[in-house]
Amino acid sequence: MSELYKWERISYLNKQGLLISGLLCTSSEAQTLVVVCHGFTGSKEGGGKAIAMAEEFAKHGYAVLLFDFTGSGESEGDFSDITLTGHIEDLTCSVEYGLTAGFKRIVTLGRSFGGTTALLHGALDRRVAGVCTWAAPAELIKLFNAARGTSNKDQGELQPLQDPSGTVMVRNTFFSDLAQYDPAGSAAKISPRPLLVLHGEKDTVVPVTNASLIARAAGEPKELHIIPQADHQFTQHYQEAWQITLTWLLKHFPV
Repeated sequence: MSELYKWERISYLNKQGLLISGLLCTSSEAQTLVVVCHGFTGSKEGGGKAIAMAEEFAKHGYAVLLFDFTGSGESEGDFSDITLTGHIEDLTCSVEYGLTAGFKRIVTLGRSFGGTTALLHGALDRRVAGVCTWAAPAELIKLFNAARGTSNKDQGELQPLQDPSGTVMVRNTFFSDLAQYDPAGSAAKISPRPLLVLHGEKDTVVPVTNASLIARAAGEPKELHIIPQADHQFTQHYQEAWQITLTWLLKHFPV
């Protein structure tokens, strides 16, 4: 354990009174908190990579909050109840935790579906100083309708959804909830706060065109980075993604 940072297990309640589980990596000098949103079927640890990323950011003076969305990881709730609205509410509670803890600035960073969550939340919550998305879907209905397939539509309250990690069950309300959101429209509302859009060139889960849709809609200051040969998970390129993000943080939110 480096003396530059420390880890703390934390928890706080969401809007429905369910316990959200989190990990806070910080130092006594950190004033900016980066709140990280995991992907659709992910968890706060990110298979260990989110832990390593948080420590790298902490070495440069940033605090990092990793948390599990309701129904994921160690947080309370049932995954089948997942909605984008619920994710946005959970992120709001995470931001409120950070502000209550005394951090002066909150920046959100989201991967995949968590990136869409960060984008939509940032458009609504002006307390967020900046937003960063990694491989975030912009065409939500198109993406998730393809994942469930035409044969699964209207076949009951719970429907199977194909995810790279396997098949998960979600309620019909997940799809109806998606319909009210416009990620590109939300991107336009982030300005004048900075926005970083990061995507892998070879992403076969969320096409790289989604990043272009978000970036084109956004105002300044914005940055779009397409990492050559990178897949959806940034499997061989995650350190490059870290460095791009850290450079952006240091530019807009110097410690």
